[in-house]
Parts: sequence; C-alpha cells; structure tokens
Amino acid sequence: MTKTTLAATTALALTLSTGLATAQERTEFSVAWSIYVGWMPWGYLDESGIMDAWAERYGITVDIVQINDYVESINLYTAGEFDGVSATNMDTLSIPAGSGVDTTALIVGDFSNGNDAVILKGEGTLESLAGMPVNLVELSVSHYLLARALDSVGLEERDLAGVINTSDADMIAAFATDDVQAVVTWNPLVSTIAEDPAANILFTSADIPGEIIDMMVVNTETLAANPDFGRALVGAWYELMTIMSSDTPEGVAARTAMAEASGTDLAGYDAQLASTQMFWNPADAVAFVQSPALPETMVSVAEFLFERGILGEGAPSADFVGVEYPGDVVTGDPANIRLRFDPSFMQMAADGAL
Repeated sequence: MTKTTLAATTALALTLSTGLATAQERTEFSVAWSIYVGWMPWGYLDESGIMDAWAERYGITVDIVQINDYVESINLYTAGEFDGVSATNMDTLSIPAGSGVDTTALIVGDFSNGNDAVILKGEGTLESLAGMPVNLVELSVSHYLLARALDSVGLEERDLAGVINTSDADMIAAFATDDVQAVVTWNPLVSTIAEDPAANILFTSADIPGEIIDMMVVNTETLAANPDFGRALVGAWYELMTIMSSDTPEGVAARTAMAEASGTDLAGYDAQLASTQMFWNPADAVAFVQSPALPETMVSVAEFLFERGILGEGAPSADFVGVEYPGDVVTGDPANIRLRFDPSFMQMAADGAL
C-alpha cells in the first residue's frame, strides 16, 4: 500500500464516519446476493477464489452468500445479518435506507437496459392491461417499471384489476397457469417466460434507460470502520469484470459458469448481458455516479415510493430520506442522509490504487 493510497483511504474513512455511530473494526464480513444477470458475478467470485484472494490481500475474509428470494436478501441485510447486499437503487432507498440503515452504494455495476419487462399473455398492447390483474414482486423495481409503462400510455395502477404480489421464485410457474394474464419481472426469468409462444413483451427497462440501477451496497458505518472491506470487494469485482468482458478462454469459462448457475447456457447469458448496460470499466461507473442525471432519477424514484407509502414508515414527504452524491450534492432531507453514492472506491480501482 502506498502512502498516498493510505492517506486517501484514511481521509475517506473519516469522511464516511462523520455523524455516524462508531462501528467496530473487524476481519470477517459477509454479503448476500440473488440471481440476476448483473449479480451472477458474485457467485463466481466466491466459487473461483477471486474473492478469497482479494480478501487475503487485506487480511480479512468475505463470505458471499446466495439468497434465493431477492427481497428477503435485502431484508436480511437491513436486519444486520449481512454487511452488504446486491440490490437496485429503488429497493435500497425503500428498504434499508427508508428503515434508517445508513447505506453506501459501493459498486454501481450496471443499469438494466431491457432485462426487466412487462409481459402480456397473448396479443395486446399496454392499453390492454386496463382491467387486468398483473403479477409482480410488489413494491420492487418491477412495480416501478409497471408504473412507468402505464404512465407512457396514460394509464394508472388504479386502471388495473390490481397487482398480485408474487415472489420471483414463483414467477415462471405463475405465468404458466391459466389464471395469470400478465407479469412484470426480470432476467433470467424474462428470458425463460419469453420462450412461451403466448408471451408478448410490451415494455422493458430499455424504454427507461439508466433508471433501474444494479449495485452492491454496504453498511456505511461498517465501511467507514473497515475500508479494506470495500477495497477487497471492489478489487475482486473489477478483476472479474476484466475477465468476463473478454472472449479469452478464461472469459468464456467465467460466463459459462454464470450461465449454468442462472439456469441458462452461454448464448442465453450473453443475450442477457446484451440487454444490460454493464460498467466493465470502473471509470465508466464513476462517470455515471457523477452525472447530474442520477439525482434526477433518484428524485423520481423517491416520489414513486412515497406515493405508495413505502419510503420509510411515517414518511411525511418524498424528501424524507436524504441521498448524497459526489460534489456534496444532496436530494431529500440533508439531516436524514441514509443512502450515499460514493464512487471513491471505484475511483481507486480506476486509478490502479487497490
């Protein structure tokens, strides 16, 4: 470790810890993830030993645990069972941040660019959803996508017969039943459902690029007290990004393993990656986080959550939760910052300082 890097890390830890309760220095950490094209790398990091190698470099251990139910993984993180979790921007804001758990977006891995979809069974258009029930993971990004889709044709959720809360683990089976007319879900489920001749994709996240963001988020206090935890995660992630974005034998092997773990083959997984705007290079992720478009997106997301009563218990307005961005930009309540987009560790990766 260079003196410059050490100084930067120390300064970052002090910045993160300002106004936060003192967290304990530790050597053992755990993060949770669930199956999704942009999060499959976490399983491979565990199986390949890449994560272990980076953790050993910093004298720590990082346990990577797969949770089958996506929302449950976030709930477990919020309850303190994990130090980090793979989650979207919206679900991070509504569940941990909205519950008062100060959370940092450590790695902004991608944004969905077609991986999330509104799917109708049979012929029709978005207007055809009027009067129909729609199955989705309620209050998740699927709910957000549905709202954006309906808005694009002048409809609202109240124009539906209702939404039916359906676990992602049950979505494929649900679509196969006669009772289900439409679903909203994400890959790899979208790809599997799309194989049904009756599946009719009406709207996808490609219609709202940059709004559904996939991240690895961690507890801010834990990160402040243990910056090596963040450095190990980021270092391992971008080593794998370099590998899997190549067509070398190593890259093909990595993507093939991720494909099999998600229930598809290499061609299927590559197709999912094609509808994902991956940030293979950390500099691109940093630029995305620094973009003025990000605060605008998060304001829209906060308004969506508030309208549905899920922006924290008893939230008086859409500004209830403060969100911090680079350059001291804050949306929401600056006295209640609970979500932080901090590109510092990704910048270290871009600078080769890990």
